[in-house]
Amino acid sequence: MAKKTRKFKTEVQQLLDLVIHSLYTKKEIYLRELLSNASDAIDRLQFEALTDKSLLKEGAFQPKIKIAVNNDARTITVADNGIGMGPDEIDKNIGTIASSGTRAFLEELEKGKGAADLEFIGQFGVGFYASLMVADEVTVLTKRAGKDQPAMRWTSSGAGNYTLEEAEKDGHGTEVSLHISEGLDEFLEQWQIQKTVKQYSDYIAYPIVMDITRQEEPKKEGDEPIEKVVEETLNSMKAIWKKAKSEVGKDEYSEFYKHISHDYIEPLRVIHFFGEGTTEFRALLYIPSKAPFDLFLREERRGLHLYVKNVFITDDCRELLPDYLRFVKGVVDSSDLPLNISREILQDDAVIRRIHKSLVGKLLGTFTEIKEKKPEDYYKFWAEFGKVLKEGVHFDFANRDKLKELLLFHSTKSKEGKPASLREYVDRMPADQKDIYYVTSESLNAAANSPHLEILKSKDYEVLFFIDPIDEWVAQGLTDYDGKSLKAADRGELELDSEEEKETKKTAREGAEKEFKGLLGFIQEELKDEVKEVRLSSRLTDSACCLVADESGMNANLERIMRAMNQEFQPVKRVLELNPGHPVLEAMKGLYEQDKKSARLGDYVELLFDQALLTEGSAIKDPGRFARLVSELMVAAKEFPAAKK
Repeated sequence: MAKKTRKFKTEVQQLLDLVIHSLYTKKEIYLRELLSNASDAIDRLQFEALTDKSLLKEGAFQPKIKIAVNNDARTITVADNGIGMGPDEIDKNIGTIASSGTRAFLEELEKGKGAADLEFIGQFGVGFYASLMVADEVTVLTKRAGKDQPAMRWTSSGAGNYTLEEAEKDGHGTEVSLHISEGLDEFLEQWQIQKTVKQYSDYIAYPIVMDITRQEEPKKEGDEPIEKVVEETLNSMKAIWKKAKSEVGKDEYSEFYKHISHDYIEPLRVIHFFGEGTTEFRALLYIPSKAPFDLFLREERRGLHLYVKNVFITDDCRELLPDYLRFVKGVVDSSDLPLNISREILQDDAVIRRIHKSLVGKLLGTFTEIKEKKPEDYYKFWAEFGKVLKEGVHFDFANRDKLKELLLFHSTKSKEGKPASLREYVDRMPADQKDIYYVTSESLNAAANSPHLEILKSKDYEVLFFIDPIDEWVAQGLTDYDGKSLKAADRGELELDSEEEKETKKTAREGAEKEFKGLLGFIQEELKDEVKEVRLSSRLTDSACCLVADESGMNANLERIMRAMNQEFQPVKRVLELNPGHPVLEAMKGLYEQDKKSARLGDYVELLFDQALLTEGSAIKDPGRFARLVSELMVAAKEFPAAKK
């Protein structure tokens, strides 16, 4: 392959500029990124060797990462004997920088408009380019293990292009050489490299070695000290999750989290524990502080790192945690699994199922502890991950009761920024309230102003606001709590009155139904293609009308969600409820009694229906006609019999 010069894509070049000039506040981080990549390459080689014995000679492979410094040439080289890369891989993995997500990242960054948003850039695998903060040129020499492919040399100064050519290299692995920029001589210093490795990469499981110059005392007095170069290991190589908690400091936990998660914000909570019983394992789990913006993208890596007997197996073991806990990062190491375990075996392994159960229990217990002991932290956690955690109510039947205790919802009585739990709701319930009420909507403001709440508010009944799209599905699994049923305020008939109150109101209701019978029939006929039924409402006290779904029917919010997901569905006609005490109904009744064939009366029915659609957040069919009718109504208000009083 002849030497070729290629240009970075426009958005990749933008991302490169961000990495070089804006990403990291500490330039020495570049070494952590290169060592992390080297460790991953060795991990991958050993994993592939489990099924392809030709990759490694049994007992002969000694994994190692070596740092070499040439002060005269002003270079630092990080070399590993890992999997290496072939011609196609190096161009894809380095030359394009996660191109599938780069544009999405830049668009998200543009929305944020703030330096803090740069902290999630690590999700795009661009840590390698941190090298260009300290180097004016980077060269990668790599050769793929187990394939008859030539070694490749990749070179770039980050100025818009890179070169790629075939090269010679002994053995598989990768060497990354940095030509250190002028004025950054401290990064060539031996002590600086030793300090950086100890601070950021001490936990890496493979030896990170370097030729260290030591001075030995002369054998004879008066002679010059003797300089001796020895290869020394700079890191302890003790897996952090295998240490006792008392041996691990906060900074070490933090650095390991950044290593496995590519997140640059401190985690909210660290969970380090040893699972005992029929299955023994060690786990180090992290609850992030911030949700990545691609949390809901299918291609996102969301599994834990799995090790078996200290051997890396996979960095995306989704079988260890349910999908609703996909935001949790960490490592699990088990001695009870076979080294050659495959993806198919993982999906149906009794040991994995037991570890899964233990991890879920530990995490849910930790969430409960945070909620009870540090509510302010839990509010922040819920704001980031509540939408994901709610999925468990629908899918995880075994832990549904525990998850119910963790749920938070805004409500008619909750304070700003402090949504209410179901326990708090029940504790605040008036003595005569039997059920828990909620309303679904697309926003907090729309829910708070829903006409469906009016009768509930008049009785001082609290109403929960289900405003996340997932809440429509959550409601299917969240049918009761503490012996009380959950009732939708916008579905079916609301049975709020006691038997005594029903008896008292019975006569009044019968009178109203008789009084408005003719008008209701007229409206029903006018809207026969739009609504299932027209009836007097027991839930409205201030508004003139509202639309209500059947007890188990599809409401307006669910219809909007289905449309947004491009799902096919059959629209369901809802019930139009009218408030018999509202002046508009009185005026329409008067007009109906004067002239049952009045064209104006038909216009008012249309306006009434459009009003009901607008208050539930649905679009009306003809906004232009609606505006004209409102204008005409304002001009001709004197035509209403009620308006003449």
